[in-house]
Order: sequence, then structure tokens, then C-alpha cells
Amino acid sequence: MQSLQQQTDAKIAEGRQKNPAFMQKVDEIIAQSKSFLQGNDALKLAQTAPQFSLPNANGQTISLANLLQKGPVVVTFYRGSWCPYCNLQLRALQARLSDINALGAQLVAISPQIPDGTMTQDEISKLDFEVLSDQDATVAAQFGVAWQVPEFLSEHMRVDRELDLEAINNGNSKILPIPATFVINREGKVTWRFVDVDYRTRSEPDDIINALRKLKNA
Repeated sequence: MQSLQQQTDAKIAEGRQKNPAFMQKVDEIIAQSKSFLQGNDALKLAQTAPQFSLPNANGQTISLANLLQKGPVVVTFYRGSWCPYCNLQLRALQARLSDINALGAQLVAISPQIPDGTMTQDEISKLDFEVLSDQDATVAAQFGVAWQVPEFLSEHMRVDRELDLEAINNGNSKILPIPATFVINREGKVTWRFVDVDYRTRSEPDDIINALRKLKNA
């Protein structure tokens, strides 16, 4: 089975073939973002994660405090179900969810999409973890992973992909989360994290599982 990175690399290569000019612009903006250390404000190891209460796809409110009562929590931020790299990531996490749960942890995925638009009911039924809606990116900002969308990316989504982020995100079309993943222990402290402003790069499920094993054996 291919790793998530291998699947992502294949998706990037496909994008370069279909739209080389756009992908070159993405490379340039990612390089600029990294040079300015965007994402440098993300929660650090041993910091306390901010508490949050967000609606899931069924409109139920899910709080970090309640989740932590049961054990460690893996919190992953993703851009939305319209993002092919996010879908690769969510499927990869679903495939390893039993390993995550076996280590006493729960997984939640957070995006800015409105609750009834995050995923279709059929897609939701295939995921065994919570998908939460952070409509105004407040929680993403609290975790230090809110990202101002460059205009050319907004234009690409609006024109080339016919994506209306303002409608999808209930009025918020300018802020998206940097794809990031945090392992939070029962005390609410960050014990492992992955943050990369390049939205095409995601944490490997194996690395998350190894971090949970270390936490369990600590």
C-alpha cells in the first residue's frame, strides 16, 4: 500500500501535467510562505491546546474537553472536502483509525465548511471519526494555523474549479487552515505536531500512531 506522501506526490505530478503554470505559482507562493515562516505561530510542544466546541456534520456540538475525558485526541485541520489532498488524507486516516483507537485516542478533523456542506451523508457514513465545522476559522487561529488565502488561489478556485468558498464556508472565503495535525494528551498538552504551510504535504498516519505509542508508554 502506498504511503500518504506517495499518493500526494502522484496527485501533485498529475496537477503539474494538467496545469503547469498554476502549479508553478503554487510552488512560488509556498516558498514565499515558508520564507516568512507562516505557520510559525502554531502551537508548540508542551503548550496547552485551546478549548473548543464545534458542530459536527449532524449539527451536534463536540467539545475538546469531553473528548479528553476519554483519552488523548488527535486534532487535524484540513481545507475542505473540495480539496483532493485533504480527501487523500482523510481516507488514509480512516484506514488507520482502528490503530489510533486501539491506543486509546480519538480523532477529529476540522475544516471551515458549514456543517451540512462539509461532506455528503454518504461520505460521512464512511468515516468513523468526527468531522467538525470551524466556519470563521476561529479555532484554526487559536491553534496558530489560520492562513490568508493568496488572491491567485482564490481566483483559481473561483474560475478554474468553480468553487464558491464564500458559500462553502458561510461567508469566509479569505481564511483557510494550514493543514496541521496535533496529538493532545489527556491533560490538554500538545505532545506531537505536524505543521506545513504547503497544503500538498500532510502528516503520515504512521507518524501519528508512533507518537501515540510513545505517549502511551511514557
